[in-house]
Amino acid sequence: MRNSRDAFHIAVPARDLDAAALFYNKMLGCPVARRYADRVTFDFFGDQLVCHYSPDDPVVESPTLYPRHFGVTFREREDFDALLRLVNLRKVPVFQEVRSRFGGTVEEHSTVVLVDPTGNLLEFKHYADPRMMY
Repeated sequence: MRNSRDAFHIAVPARDLDAAALFYNKMLGCPVARRYADRVTFDFFGDQLVCHYSPDDPVVESPTLYPRHFGVTFREREDFDALLRLVNLRKVPVFQEVRSRFGGTVEEHSTVVLVDPTGNLLEFKHYADPRMMY
């Protein structure tokens, strides 16, 4: 079973590694773990994100949130709010502004969706009831 020492791994395409590094490291504050000519690996909020150089990856003119996106579900509201402050301060590109979903139900949560330079969508959220994180 996974424990807190383990890291979830996700790999996404990046048409421009410099732009990916600027977005994930400088804008979101994710430390660079390694960088090679064909990929950059980040500590993405405690998990491993690898942006693989994919210059020929098709440009998605109108990206949609479903079915493909990734992100973080924060256990603490303070952490979600800190991310929102960072997004506003650093003017991180937002795909979908912060909003509340499923209000008045046990599944109620706040969500914001960001977009990286390649068009990968990142959803960050916080559930009012932490039991609903999974």
